[in-house]
Amino acid sequence: MAALGGDGLRLLSVSRPERQPESAALGGPGPGLCCWVSVFSCLSLACSYVGSLYVWKSELPRDHPAVIKRRFTSVLVVSSLSPLCVLLWRELTGIQPGTSLLTLMGFRLEGIFPAALLPLLLTMILFLGPLMQLSMDCPCDLADRLKVVLAPRSWARCLTDMRWLRNQVIAPLTEELVFRACMLPMLAPCTGLGPAVFTCPLFFGVASFPPEQCGEHLLVCRKGMQVWSLEASPSPAFQFSYTAVFGAYTAFLFIRTGHLIGPVLCHSFCNYMGFPAVCAALEHPQRRLLLAGYALGVGFFLLLLQPLTDPKLYGSLPLCVLLERAGDSEAPLCS
Repeated sequence: MAALGGDGLRLLSVSRPERQPESAALGGPGPGLCCWVSVFSCLSLACSYVGSLYVWKSELPRDHPAVIKRRFTSVLVVSSLSPLCVLLWRELTGIQPGTSLLTLMGFRLEGIFPAALLPLLLTMILFLGPLMQLSMDCPCDLADRLKVVLAPRSWARCLTDMRWLRNQVIAPLTEELVFRACMLPMLAPCTGLGPAVFTCPLFFGVASFPPEQCGEHLLVCRKGMQVWSLEASPSPAFQFSYTAVFGAYTAFLFIRTGHLIGPVLCHSFCNYMGFPAVCAALEHPQRRLLLAGYALGVGFFLLLLQPLTDPKLYGSLPLCVLLERAGDSEAPLCS
């Protein structure tokens, strides 16, 4: 986990004797103002995104299809406009990323296949215990499960299920676009990559605190193929902590791969799995095997975190290029 370390909060746009940052050369605002612009831009994006979920007045529950469709409309509008905030930030600060806006936000072809597969594999390794638990409690065998997964009718049913679309498609895509792809490029020149990993998720946590749900994440216990809600709703502090830790992980993936697709797929997978049902594992008839799976998953995850996110696998990293042009050529997460 050494790669997650940062050098502390620092201003990368401050001139160094041997090299003058581009933002200063362009006559942009001072470093302090640049940081204030970055923070205000991120906070505005967070409030706009979370506020769009609650702009519709309705007495219906949040899982009602009509409510979900309205929220789809709101978050898709906000997410579509979010790159304009990055453009405005670039104009106000005078920072030139050295790449196109889409590339900076993780939309690029170089290294896309490993970026889609390896972070998802890493996340599945972390969930080894819950995956074993799901497999043990599922009443059908592997062949039957594969038939269900590969059946076009099953996918058609999913694509018409509003809750499935929310949890597996819309929420992962829009949240990662706004809170990772748009915010990290604005935060990184101000704080550095390490602190940005932990600062970025705080905007979502603060902005969504304390409405009835922290975003659209599933905090559930699973048993077999059924999803059971926790008997007691998770406390706001637990929701905030869970959201912050998960957001830091996907921010780390975004920086190390330079792609948006990996964080989106990992987000979708985690929404499907829900929060690990450790309480159920402790009471399971095969709890020793399950607890060994939980421990192995965490151990292999920590062991493979650095190799599977090695930037050499994904080509040139846009955020690292941005920091080099801003005057920092020794960013810890870039190697």
